[in-house]
Amino acid sequence: MDWDKAYDNRAAVPDFPEYLERWSAQAQKFREEMFAKDKCELSLRYGDRERNVADLFLPDGPAQGLVIYVHGGYWRSLDKTYWSHLAKGALKHGWAVGIPSYTLAPQARITEIVDEIASATMFLSERVAGDIRMIGHSAGGHLVARLLCDDAPLSAACKNRIAHTVAVSGVFDLEHLPKTKMNDDLKIDDEEIHRQSPARLKCRGGVSITCLVGGNEIPEFHRQNELLDGWRASGGTVDIRVSEGKNHFSVVEPLEFEDSEILKLLLG
Repeated sequence: MDWDKAYDNRAAVPDFPEYLERWSAQAQKFREEMFAKDKCELSLRYGDRERNVADLFLPDGPAQGLVIYVHGGYWRSLDKTYWSHLAKGALKHGWAVGIPSYTLAPQARITEIVDEIASATMFLSERVAGDIRMIGHSAGGHLVARLLCDDAPLSAACKNRIAHTVAVSGVFDLEHLPKTKMNDDLKIDDEEIHRQSPARLKCRGGVSITCLVGGNEIPEFHRQNELLDGWRASGGTVDIRVSEGKNHFSVVEPLEFEDSEILKLLLG
């Protein structure tokens, strides 16, 4: 198996730079609009490292609860500024939306990134009352699933507020990533495979997760999408879904639309 090819989403979607360019422009425009309405708090600091900042977007009226979106980029690229506009759909339903950045590899190991996202989640949860719904894409899918594990570095109060999670195009077993060139940055070893692969860990009893993959994604992501089925034995509720016609990048785009299927999966 050529594991570099197996995980190469960008090669599978040759026009991926157009997605990033479009998202960056849409996200900036949306932030400017929300800032003008005094409906956002930008670059709130949740930790000591440079990228430990999060944006919080607020709905009209009291928030129904908190949605947290965790971005992807193979733990090595991108930040919160590409995704702001994806908050539109949840905001229309009355939910506040938090979008954190985190330290990227090689400046941080995956274990450290998990800890940072846990810190961001607890920080944002203190600013918005009610249920928490989490959604993560690609590496973000791994991170939000990791926070559902029994040993997740979250406070008990925060754990109890996470009502549902959607992991989009997630990587739930890190086993084969050390066989890729990405590992020059990620530096995943055997210990981290076992300690940070959600599929190898027990979930907390009562957690609820939807695992969603685009129908046009490469085979490894379809395989990964089914790995958390084993959480049912630990008392988790697991829903395995495929978004037909979507690739690794387009699969998250409908989040900005209030009547989209992905938003229905997230908010119920």
